[in-house]
Order: sequence, then structure tokens, then C-alpha cells
Amino acid sequence: MIKINIQKKLHMAGGDTALRMNTELEANSFTALYGPSGAGKTTLLKILAGLIQPEHGRIEVNGQTWLDTERSINLPAQKRSIGFVFQDFALFPNMTVMENLRYALPDRKDERLLLQLLEAVSMQNFAQRKPDTLSGGQKQRVALIRALVRKPQMLLLDEPLSALDNEMRTNLQDVLQQLHREYGLTIIMVSHHLPEIYLLASHVLQIQHGQIVKSGTAGEVFGWEQSVNSITLLGEILSVDPQGVKVLVNNQVIIIAAAGNWQIGDKVTIACQAADLTLKKLL
Repeated sequence: MIKINIQKKLHMAGGDTALRMNTELEANSFTALYGPSGAGKTTLLKILAGLIQPEHGRIEVNGQTWLDTERSINLPAQKRSIGFVFQDFALFPNMTVMENLRYALPDRKDERLLLQLLEAVSMQNFAQRKPDTLSGGQKQRVALIRALVRKPQMLLLDEPLSALDNEMRTNLQDVLQQLHREYGLTIIMVSHHLPEIYLLASHVLQIQHGQIVKSGTAGEVFGWEQSVNSITLLGEILSVDPQGVKVLVNNQVIIIAAAGNWQIGDKVTIACQAADLTLKKLL
């Protein structure tokens, strides 16, 4: 069980606010943090990692206290059992893939684990390559397994797949699922990609202005209802005129005759019956 109760001042472009979090996460769960830029998602990851200290708070991970400001407890990052994957990979450019992994290995022992992890992400043939010879997806795979070298209790991911194309993103989503299952990780991931959240996360925290506004499964947080008779899509209103409301859905504009007090930028759901829908496979 991960218990988080923290408060941290945030200085944003729109003014000062505060990150206030009081929540509990199950061990070995996969939690997604969702919300607008500047909501405090990355700051929360850095607080969990010990890179930032809040003014007040307590963090307990599987019975071990990582932070307790009242008792002046604040474990340094190197003593917290975490792996952290940044958006920019943060690989050492002068080291080979194996050297990057070996550098993260505690006491430089058990190199069998490095070979196992490389094989798990199909990178065993790239062990002697340097980062500048790898694709973005390959670098991301190395960054992921480097974070796992220490066998952490918690893996923190800050939009790890945002810069990848759809095919590579899908491949690495499969890798994340595999690593989550095999290593029994507790994963906390920042993501703005709803399909990714739905596929990977068992729990979602929606954060706005530094606070949790919704918590639950992706279906509960985003209002998705499972039904064999209807389908619900998420969209955003582009314009409102006498001909109808123009809604952007999955990069396509749909015009809907809908009365009401709609505003440009409103986030909406579009519901329709599934009986007459057809499927077509993309090439």
C-alpha cells in the first residue's frame, strides 16, 4: 500500500497555487495521472522520487516511511526504491546501452539481470550500441529497463511515450504491460493519451489545480459506459451556429443538431446506438 498525504506550493504562469494530495494506492497497481499541464502531476512524481520536498506531508510505501515532515524524515532519492523514466530518456551519450544499464546496477553485480531485461524488450542485439545510433523507441526501451535494474518497488513514468509514433507507442505499451506483470511493479504514469490510460491503467487520478477531482477506473473517471447497444465518444466543441454544433472527435469534425447553451471549447460526450455501426480495418 502506498499512502500519500502532501502539500506543496506551486508557482505557475497563472499564479500561485498548492498541490494537495491525500490518497492511497494499492501495491502492484498501475495508476495514471491525468490533467492539464501545470496541474501538478510531474511535481507529484518528483516528490515521490525525493527530488522535491513538500512543505508538509507524509509518504509511506509498503510500511516504510519515505517522508514525514513532522518527524523530519525525508529519505534521499537513492534510498527510495524507485525507478524514474523522464521524457528525454536521460541516457549517457558516451556509454553503450550495456554501460548505461551497468552504471545503474547496484554494486555492479548480477549482470544476468541486465541480459534478461534486454531480452524482455528485444534489445539484446543492441547492447554495444551508443544512444545516438538508436531510434527514439529503442532509447525509450533502454530508459525503461534501466529504471528497472534496481528492482524498484515503484516505477514513475513522466509521459514516457508521448514523443513516439503510433506504431512504436503501441509496441511499448505492450512492453509496459509485460514488465508490469512480470516484475510486480507499482507504476504511476503521467499521460494525456486517453486510449493509453484505458489500456494500461487500473486506476486513474484526475488532477486539476493541484488537487484530485476524480478517482477511479478510466470508465468511472471519464464517464465511459460499457454497453452492447450504444457507444459514447469524447469530443470538444469547435463552433456553434444555426446549422449545428461542430465537434472534434478523433481528429474528425462532426456536425450535430443539438439545442442548448453550448460554448466553444466545451468537452462533451456523443452517444449513439451501435446497431447500425460498421467496422473497417485500417491498412
